[in-house]
Order: sequence, then structure tokens, then C-alpha cells
Amino acid sequence: MPDIIHLLPDFLANQIAAGEVVQRPASVVKELLENAIDAQATSIQLIVKEAGKQLVQVVDNGLGMTETDARMCFERHATSKIRTTDDLFRIRTMGFRGEAMASIGAVAQVELKTKPHGAETGTKLLVEGSEVVAQEPVVTPEGTSISVKNLFYNVPARRNFLKSNAVEMRHILEEFQRVALAYPDVTFSLHHNDTEVFNLPATKLSQRIVSILGSTYKNQMAYCEEDTGFLVVKGYVGKPEHAKKSRGEQFFFVNNRFVKSGYLNHAVMTAFEGLLAKENHPFYVLFIEIDPEKIDINVHPTKTEIKFEDEKTVYAIVHAAVKRALGAYNIAPSLDFEQDVNYAPLQPISLRGGFNSEFEPDRKTAGGSSGSTSFPGFTPPATTRRATSRGWEQLYEPLRETGQEEQASMAPAETSLLSDAFAAPDAAPASAKKAIQIHQKYLLVQVKSGMMVIDQQAAQERILYEKYIASLQKKTAASQALLFPQTVELSATDAVLIKELAAEFKDMGFQFEDFGGNTIILNGIPADVQATDEKGLLEELIEQYKNNAATLKLEKRENLARAMAKRLAARSQARMSDFEMNALVDKLFACQVPNYTPGGQKTLVIMELGQLHDLFLKA
Repeated sequence: MPDIIHLLPDFLANQIAAGEVVQRPASVVKELLENAIDAQATSIQLIVKEAGKQLVQVVDNGLGMTETDARMCFERHATSKIRTTDDLFRIRTMGFRGEAMASIGAVAQVELKTKPHGAETGTKLLVEGSEVVAQEPVVTPEGTSISVKNLFYNVPARRNFLKSNAVEMRHILEEFQRVALAYPDVTFSLHHNDTEVFNLPATKLSQRIVSILGSTYKNQMAYCEEDTGFLVVKGYVGKPEHAKKSRGEQFFFVNNRFVKSGYLNHAVMTAFEGLLAKENHPFYVLFIEIDPEKIDINVHPTKTEIKFEDEKTVYAIVHAAVKRALGAYNIAPSLDFEQDVNYAPLQPISLRGGFNSEFEPDRKTAGGSSGSTSFPGFTPPATTRRATSRGWEQLYEPLRETGQEEQASMAPAETSLLSDAFAAPDAAPASAKKAIQIHQKYLLVQVKSGMMVIDQQAAQERILYEKYIASLQKKTAASQALLFPQTVELSATDAVLIKELAAEFKDMGFQFEDFGGNTIILNGIPADVQATDEKGLLEELIEQYKNNAATLKLEKRENLARAMAKRLAARSQARMSDFEMNALVDKLFACQVPNYTPGGQKTLVIMELGQLHDLFLKA
């Protein structure tokens, strides 16, 4: 049998390695910016064209490289950061593996110009597909300039997987922001297609946060600092009232390296427990300084994951630091029996007749019957508490309907519970109500087989989703002009996102124009949307879109329709008139999929007569 194992050529091995390090233009941006930081640069300029597909250039005033170092940096595992195994556990630099430049040079055309401090001339190097095409002396400023052109020019399959320019630019902005936040004492600038996106002078952390994320963050930051000897936690956390539906503005840095850690995020979230609305996430930029020997960052190609030697201690310190910061700024609630605060406990409703009854469903019991295949069944309660007879007539009065007349006017034979629910009695007397609202959250509807409970918000979400997805497909949405156009200042990533989705926003009924920088002028909103806090609606819509994009792989129109439906439905929790309730039920059953939201949540449950009877059976 002939030998079948052989060594890969260097150019092919480098292309394979590039798959781990260089996945998109943003990966190149990350590696080059981190190299500039490691070179002790105090001024770094990033220039990109066509979202990095055509050009990614980083110019710094760092230490520079000699002629030999310039040639060596494109060799695999050539690095100045480590020499022995022990060095892996004392890493304070951003890079250390010696793979980045070799991987970039394998899949792009690279031009390197560099000159060390004090040298008379520098070195120019041209690399294409791992091959050094030319090397010559050159007159260049002290520091290093690296131009990466035509990324993946020799790997067309990889280039075809790149997203649109707007998407790729969003990823580049994320990488740029992370490095710029980590080093506020370094001057940064970013130019895209000859347009200046950022110009960030060296400053303190709070100013850098405001410069990157927007002026709206100026008054919502609380300083956080805790020094325990084992580690130091410092940075800023956002006030609870400014929390958003998206996790976007959350940054953890360990020894100035951006990391993603669900464990540390949980420590912050528990510190905010009781202060945030449901599904809201606070803003934070937190730095952890710890002995490099207590951590391991060499666990992932992108170096964004980290392992701590003592995770529980780190968790406890981060939690305590955030909790203390919230208390120091009087953000955490305090007991005050004379002041009306938002954190007052909810009191049970007291009825005139003294009636009080509570059902506790047994979640382990499978609900439904053999005839309820169209809908998820309602779980019968395991226990029922006795109710006093006093006042039961008043409690029952809103539910009283002329059931016999309603049954007589219904369609004769339906084959499913959906038909039962949808068959509205045209001949029912005016005194008979089709739907009843409970706690401004649920609608109670009588059907032939029993009772149907509709989640008001979920039903609105399903109705709005099908409406907006149809508008996006047909491009028929109407718009209402605002009497006073509103100026909306966005973060850099949000500004890129809204420009990417400009056509879809227009098809949905939004009208806006670019005002320069990261600001837009909002001139109109969809015609059927209530004109209150239009700026807030747009910001919420962007946040929901990003939240969907982070967890789901959806086409742009699908994502936008879902986001719009969810945000408007969340705003619609209010008391409804009889006409509005009946209209909601009718619209729900006119939907293609009436019993689930786009995200798969139930919009309604059916409780059959047999289950109702079982509730009152004596033990």
C-alpha cells in the first residue's frame, strides 16, 4: 500500500490557517489594530474602502520594524511576544501566536511600509498569496503602514460568502469600537470610502464612551470601581431607566482585551435584579485587571473567550462592584413609605363582595382532549380554593351571556376548535358580548366547545407581523408626515444599519433623510402608528432588529417585520372598547397562522366545557 499522508505546501497551509483567523474584513481590522497597539502606537488611523473588501489600511506611529523583522512577520508562528511555554501564562500583549500576518498574506495582496524610530530609511514589502513579490528601501514616516487589498482574491469561494457592504462595515465598526474603548489614551480615526466616520482624540474613558456611542450616554453612566488585591474592576454601568432590549452596548475587557463571557454578564444582570423591566439589558463598559497567570486566553482562535482560575471569586467581585456602584448613585431602590415609587409591590384586587379565588394549574398534567388537535390544550388546575358565596353575582355579571341564543345562531357543524372560535354569531343580541378583557392583558371569548383565552399582546404581534410582511412584499405601506420632523442621533453601528435597511424602512412607511454623520431627520412614520414618541419607536425598532439578528438567521424583510410587530404590540397594552376587542379577535382569525406569534409563542388557549366542569368537581 503506498503512503498517503504528506505535508501540505506552505501557501495551502496558510490559507487553511487563515480560515480561523481571517473570516471577513473585520478580522483583518482586529488583527492590524491589535498589532498597532502592541507596537506602542499613540496614534492609529484605519482606512477602509468598500467595507474592507477592496482595502483595509492601518497606519500607526508605533515602534516600527527593521528590514529583517518586516520579512519575518509574514512567516507562520513568527512572533516577538512569546519565547517559551511559560510566556503563555504571562501574556499582556494583544497578539502572541504569530499567525495573523501569515494568514492575511495568504489570502490578500499586502503592502507593508515600516520604519523603526531613529532609522534613516524604512522598508517596503509586497506580499501576494504568501509569496514575497518585492522588498526595497523606502522613505516613510516612523511607524508602520499596512495595506490589505483585494481580500480573498485567490479564494473566490470564501469571497462569495461575504455579506453586503453595509453588513461587513457594521462588523468593522464593532471591532474598531472595541479597541478604541479599550485604549482611550490612544488617538484613533476611521475613514470609509474617503468619508471620516470617527475622529477620536486621546481622552479619558467617559469621554471616549460618549464619542463612540453617542451623546445620549452622557447622563446615564454610573462610575464603578473595586480594588480587592486579587483583581481590579473599574468602568461604567448604565442607569436602569436607560436599559434597552438589545445587548449591543455591553463590553467586558480583561487586561484591556475584549472578551465575551455569559458568566460575567450574569454577574452584572443579577446586580441589576429588580431594577430592570422584563427582557431589558443594561449598558456597561467594565475593565477587569488581573494577574495574567490567573487566566487563560488561548482557548479560541479569535481570543474573545477566556478561562479564569477562580471563576466564583471573579463573579462575586464583579457582582459586588456593580451593586455598589448602583447604590452609590442612589439608583438601587430604597424603602420609603411616604413616596410613590415604581418599585411598590403589586396589591391584589379587592372586590366589593369580598370574593377571592385562585387557581394553580398543575404544569405536570397534560392538558387538552382528543378533539383539540388544532390548538394546544389548556391545563386543568390541580387544586381549587373555596370561594365565599358573598358577591359572586357581581363577579359573574360581566361574563353573563345569553348562551342558548348564541349557540342557536352559530354555524351548524365545525370540524375543529378553530372553526368554533371563528364562527362569530351575527344574530346575537346586543347585550351579549363576544370578548371580555381581563387585566388589560387577556381576552375571554365564548366558543361552542367551551372558552377561549387570547393573549392580547401576542395576538397583536401576529396581526401586525402579517400586515407588515405584506407591506414589505408589495411595497404598499402608507406614511403620515410628522408635523415637526425629529432629529435622531444614532450610534455609528446603528447609523450604518439604518442606511442598510433604508429601502425596507421606506416600504414600511418610514420617511427619513441623512443629516450628516450619524444623525438622521425623521419626517414620517407608518400611517397606522400612533404619533407619540416617534424617535423612541425608531430606536426600539433598531434594537429589536439587532436582537433578532443576534439570535435568528432571518432575511432582512422578515426580521424587520418581526421587529416592528413586537415593538408595537408591546406598546399596545391598554384598556379596549367592545368594538376594539371584537375587531382584534376578527383580525386574529383572519391571519394565516392565528394561534402562534412569528416567534412561536401561543396567542390563545382553549378550555373545553369538560375541563370547566372538572374545576368544580368535589373531591
